[in-house]
Amino acid sequence: MKRHLATIAGASLALVLSTPAFADITVGVAGPMTGENAVFGQQIRNGVEQAVEDINAAGGVNGEKLVVKVGDDACDPKQAVNVANQIAGDGAKVVIGHYCSGSSIPASAVYAEEGVIQISPASTNPAYTDKRPGPTTYRVCGRDDQQGGIAGKAILEKYKGKKVAVVDDRSSYGKGLADETRKVYEAGGGKPVLVESIAAGEKDYSALVSKLKQAGAEVVYFGGYYQQAGLIVRQMRDQGVNAILMGGDALQSSEFLGITGKGGEGTMFTFPPDQRKLSEAAEVVKKLKAKKFEPEGFTLYSYAALQIWAAAANAAKSTEAEAVTAEMNKQEFKTVAGPIKFDDKGDPTVAGFVFYEFKNGTYEQM
Repeated sequence: MKRHLATIAGASLALVLSTPAFADITVGVAGPMTGENAVFGQQIRNGVEQAVEDINAAGGVNGEKLVVKVGDDACDPKQAVNVANQIAGDGAKVVIGHYCSGSSIPASAVYAEEGVIQISPASTNPAYTDKRPGPTTYRVCGRDDQQGGIAGKAILEKYKGKKVAVVDDRSSYGKGLADETRKVYEAGGGKPVLVESIAAGEKDYSALVSKLKQAGAEVVYFGGYYQQAGLIVRQMRDQGVNAILMGGDALQSSEFLGITGKGGEGTMFTFPPDQRKLSEAAEVVKKLKAKKFEPEGFTLYSYAALQIWAAAANAAKSTEAEAVTAEMNKQEFKTVAGPIKFDDKGDPTVAGFVFYEFKNGTYEQM
């Protein structure tokens, strides 16, 4: 009898040892959770956390639940590398981030080395994927050479004969975007009356405004973030400069007019079509609004990024990078941001940009 019980116990132990152990899957979220770009970090975090909630409610990934690990890079390249090492060290299988291109690019080398899939919902500098460190680097947003091309063409057509200045903040994102815009503008016969760089984070741009005034600038294209753009516009108006300011996706923030007041109305920026209006996003938008969060900007891109990874991991029946990226490379994914398919660089094959304008206390698609 004892021998029989021992046999049963041994068989039971063998069964326990041979049964796959289920554990939580770590999902990294990386971006500026503090500092002047924290509004965008919060968009990424809220988008991912809602996606995790919904994916877990539907059964998780391969039967396992997702948990979130948040890293604050403050849009600082060195801090971004530290965050990447921490997230990889925590065993994350995927990271949604970073926001600033200057953070995503150095961090991508860490993730590639550690076999962590990185999907940026916001980094638009072409070098992020043109100089891809490995097959685990992706983005779901467009590129600066796409939105810069649209902006450069628009300036040529809409402001033909006007005096145009090009200004950037020296960041990977800002300078890259300004350079792409200027390239298209000059290729079409345009010649800027002023090309200038500023130091991001400064508060006094009176010297720049004086140069714009002296050059007679009527249109200012700015490659940089909404905080500096807002200060430049406000100080232009204070000095009687009525030039129109145009920028890229980093101007997309309802806080811009809080800096400029009414003087910021008429400012334009490029951004993808408003995903909040897509039928695919309706349920997620409703959930986020119920939590008192407006899902603007990169929120839905962040949700879509995790949607893609989860769908690919379920299809692969694995969370290992090689198996998941094989699925990511061959499928077209249905997401809250619309259908997304990747090219051989890890960029979305379709990424459109349209113009928005600040007016009536908010911004509207033109």
